[in-house]
Amino acid sequence: MQSEVFVVDHSSRWRGLPQFAGLAEETLTELAQISRLRCYRADQSVLHEGEPPEFVGCVTKGFLRLRRTLPDGRQPIFELLTEGDMFGHAFGAPQTYAVEAATAAEICAFRRRPFDEIVRRSPDLDRALLMNVLGERDRARDWMTILSRQRVTDRLAGFLLVLCSRFADNEAVIEKRTAAGIDVRIPISRMDLAHLLGSRPESISRAFRALADRGDIEIRKPDLIHIKAPGALVAGAGAAKLS
Repeated sequence: MQSEVFVVDHSSRWRGLPQFAGLAEETLTELAQISRLRCYRADQSVLHEGEPPEFVGCVTKGFLRLRRTLPDGRQPIFELLTEGDMFGHAFGAPQTYAVEAATAAEICAFRRRPFDEIVRRSPDLDRALLMNVLGERDRARDWMTILSRQRVTDRLAGFLLVLCSRFADNEAVIEKRTAAGIDVRIPISRMDLAHLLGSRPESISRAFRALADRGDIEIRKPDLIHIKAPGALVAGAGAAKLS
């Protein structure tokens, strides 16, 4: 079970996030009144696939993974969420995917029904949700580009580029950025990474070694990668730029 943490001013954990920055003070106050801080251990379930969510969530710390059940029974991971990302359909639509904690994580949970009511009368919050949806669409396009690559090495190159771009301001991911390269911390387990890239853990390990052998990266620790040649990763991923 997750634990709810009752913090006197827990809204300070999400008010400064970009999608809330343009909201009216009245809207922010209403949201604070219907929210709770929830903490999860790695691998705990946050929302179940196929069930109407009881809350709309915003990640304030850590990483969540999105997993969908396919007709053949497989449950691939197709997205990672981190600080500032929102999830849980408004207006009671059933979840089309499961949400799980990939690492220890904290979320701000807004009770769904009052959240829906605030959205209906707050154009600023409605716009913030729309921008979140557009961000999801752009990320989905990135993953389509990455997963279309036949070689696991190229898919891994694309994933590393996503870490460098989408998580550029996340200190848990980008440890150092200099003229000599970028130090990237892999935020998920090797098994989760294999599921995300449609491969196996041993194939992911070989792909890391292949990128190191050709001089694109240096493996400093199993979860710490120094990217020496971002341009070469771009060529392998098959895209000039990822969101």
